[in-house]
Amino acid sequence: MLRLDQLLSHFGYCSRREAGAWLKAGRVTCAGAALRQPEQRVKVEDVLVDGAPVEFPHGMLLAFHKPVGCACSHDAAEAPLIYDLLPPRWLRRQPPPQTVGRLDRETSGLILFTDNGALLHRLTSPRHEVVKTYEATLDAELPPGLAELFASGTLLLRGEDKPCLPAELEVLTPRTARLSIREGKYHQVRRMFASQGCTVTALHRTSVAGLQLGDLAAGEWRVVERGEV
Repeated sequence: MLRLDQLLSHFGYCSRREAGAWLKAGRVTCAGAALRQPEQRVKVEDVLVDGAPVEFPHGMLLAFHKPVGCACSHDAAEAPLIYDLLPPRWLRRQPPPQTVGRLDRETSGLILFTDNGALLHRLTSPRHEVVKTYEATLDAELPPGLAELFASGTLLLRGEDKPCLPAELEVLTPRTARLSIREGKYHQVRRMFASQGCTVTALHRTSVAGLQLGDLAAGEWRVVERGEV
């Protein structure tokens, strides 16, 4: 159970200092009755704020379709930012939601948001080798033997001292492919293709840890249910 002022602050509605005014205005209710005392302890599930249940009372996990052109950053100098597309109250939650990994500005597709630190660690730790799948469009035809090379675990990228882990490549057309990797080196997918003379002209991530982007539109999100990841 949480104090009412702590609840309002924790879930991003207002600061603890401002909570008294919210309560005095009758904006927080339980079973139809207004709650007035900041120190009163309640179950989050029993509370309505401005007539609506508290969002994500047990933690946030969202699947989001990142559009091309948005940066996975909090730095306003890099705007537009992926965080600008979320409701401001979500960003005031404590702890605030973070992206699970990053996609570069020119890559679109699935990215996850969570405020669960343990889940964030599990999905980003190299030790867990979480599979991420991308669809790439190239400026040249795929060279023969590329699937075997990527699967071999011997491809060493420039500037790296360890080869890439085995990756699965599926050729879709002469200039498009689906690539699944189990690590997250800097710009890895682009660099893997570039090492073999192919420049990626469009890159789209379709899945993370078995979770599929599906038909989610660019800039939109959905709640990820328990057991999906």
